[in-house]
Amino acid sequence: MISIIQPVDNLALLSQLESASLSRFSSGELYDIYRKCSLAVLNTGAKTDNSHILLDRYRTFEINVIQNERGVKLELINPPESAFVDGVIIRNIQVNLYTVLRDIVQSSAIEKMQSEIDSLKQIPVSKLITNSIFTRLRLARTLIPGQNPNVAVCWGGHAINQTEYDYAYEVGVRLGLRKIDVCTGCGPGAMEAPMKGAFFGHALQGYSSSRFIGLTEPSIIAAEPPNPYVKELVIMPDIEKRLEAFVRFGNAIILFPGGPGSAEEFLYILSVKLLKENRHEPLPLILTGPKESRSYFASLDTFARTVLGDSVSRYYEIIIDDPEKVARSVKDGLDMVREHRTMTSDSYCFNWTLKIPEYLQEPFEATHANISTLNLHRSGNLSEMASNLRRAFSAIVSGNVKEAGMEEIKKHGPFIIEGDSDIMAAMDKLLKEFIDQKRILLSQNEYVPCYTLRNSQEKRPETAN
Repeated sequence: MISIIQPVDNLALLSQLESASLSRFSSGELYDIYRKCSLAVLNTGAKTDNSHILLDRYRTFEINVIQNERGVKLELINPPESAFVDGVIIRNIQVNLYTVLRDIVQSSAIEKMQSEIDSLKQIPVSKLITNSIFTRLRLARTLIPGQNPNVAVCWGGHAINQTEYDYAYEVGVRLGLRKIDVCTGCGPGAMEAPMKGAFFGHALQGYSSSRFIGLTEPSIIAAEPPNPYVKELVIMPDIEKRLEAFVRFGNAIILFPGGPGSAEEFLYILSVKLLKENRHEPLPLILTGPKESRSYFASLDTFARTVLGDSVSRYYEIIIDDPEKVARSVKDGLDMVREHRTMTSDSYCFNWTLKIPEYLQEPFEATHANISTLNLHRSGNLSEMASNLRRAFSAIVSGNVKEAGMEEIKKHGPFIIEGDSDIMAAMDKLLKEFIDQKRILLSQNEYVPCYTLRNSQEKRPETAN
């Protein structure tokens, strides 16, 4: 089957060089990423978290960029039939296919531009990265100047149970009734449910300007196709820029139950909040789920207190089995954010004043060598401690669902994560709960860990001998 997809709006202008770099005949790394992301979009709504399954199922799928007088057309060769109705591609999938085209090309162009600027004058790397994130969001039309802070970021796992899904949906309904827009990681589970609920709530209120934004990155979207409620898809170049985009673009954060990926997000926002420069920055963080998930949040809270100290709990609020209270707290938080941004003359649509240091921005590649350098020992800098723990959980996510991480495990065995005994014990306890509650992988009936936790103090005498 071959299908030609027509351009959508202004997402169809490429230079000849850009078009050539994305051609299936170029056989380059850029085309490989482009093909995987496009295949994920064409599988919107699919329940999977394994990129190998999609790639094996659609081995003959190819996508080609065709230049003509009206812009760029897309030639789809053997695409998934589920993306079409009576031979016509679903409109939302059509739009998001051109979003992939925009973001892959845009990412390459911005990296070149950033390199050129850096060579001309000395600008702090941290500032350059933040400006590149702003540029990506602006070109994607995600940033709307002048609009009151109104975006609730919803984090949580893709492998949640039906009770947790229904609860996240109810929270979404109440957000929608307050005309609050929703941004998620764009996948299934806890990323889909609040969008679905808010979609219904917006409809009840006749809210015609509703927004459902999905922020992802190439290795994640390849494993977790977008859910069908995502209207605005943005593909960031790596997980660190994706996380920074969440906290600079979003105005409040809700964390639903999840697995290692949710723990990674939780540790990231804590590492930001723990910086003294951010002590006056309002960014509400609410952990919530049904009463059946009470033990999950108790365990997450215990983990955070154990590794970062009891005082860390002041940076988040835990609300159990009360969707209405969650929505009211978010609404109050949005009002607080608006007042603060007005007082500090900061942008309503992008938080410039939030301090995010370079160690939170540097891409972390999950390899055995990089993981062995993680400092998971007690130190005075709690923000850096949270950041290193975030990287450890990021490695577990990579080993579970990302192609590069799975290949690393296949070649060299499980990742070895070492640290102080109490930190490793707390991490082991949390991960065992994730495994027992089947929060890690949808594609495995019995989870085989991609990691080994090791008490570094116990290992040192052996090394000395």
